[in-house]
Amino acid sequence: MRIDLNADLGEEITDDAGLLAVVTSANVACGYHAGNEEVMRAVCDGAAERGVAVGAQVSYADRENFGRVALDVPADVLRAQVADQVGVLRTIARAAGVDVSYVKPHGALYHRTMDDADQAAAVLDGSGDLPVLGMPGLLLEAAAAAGRRVVLEGFPDRGYGPDGRLLPRDRPGAVLDDSAEIAARAVELARGVESVCVHGDGPGAVAHAVACRRALESAGFELAAFTLDPPCG
Repeated sequence: MRIDLNADLGEEITDDAGLLAVVTSANVACGYHAGNEEVMRAVCDGAAERGVAVGAQVSYADRENFGRVALDVPADVLRAQVADQVGVLRTIARAAGVDVSYVKPHGALYHRTMDDADQAAAVLDGSGDLPVLGMPGLLLEAAAAAGRRVVLEGFPDRGYGPDGRLLPRDRPGAVLDDSAEIAARAVELARGVESVCVHGDGPGAVAHAVACRRALESAGFELAAFTLDPPCG
């Protein structure tokens, strides 16, 4: 059994070095909701040193709200913004000796593209042929239809609603902070997804990631980036 452990890095909030010592894939903020070229460079250097896969975490251009407010961005504008984010990170990553190996939307864009075909298409068009990491929805459906690899992920530190979607952050039980509970949920989720995501924007991010990794390994999972696996099907 193999499972990927991913986290959001480069957001200038938590301990990127600490997370890079634990995760197998790093979703790197590309400057639109957080981060900058200096931070991206540090994360990519650390990822190269530790053999961690680098993914572009693309977002709405909304640093004020940390990319967590849905914006009605015209498809052509969003496409160009996604292409810009991927391009900047790719240049930095290649200088560090790695490459951008997948794309994952952030925050409001992540959830919007699950239901909005136009915005999903803009993200896909702006990110070339990169594999797409996310939850079930229009973005992954469109990516699969275009012949791109899709990778399902689960969130052990977030609560789910009856519809299988993440609970809004202002709902009770939406954000979990007990490492033992998060770790147990990671093992449960790992049986149905290819990647488990631990959010990197909280004070307990590294502790949660460490607990998840230990629990997954104890359950018999091999921790490795999904980019090392051949596409399913």
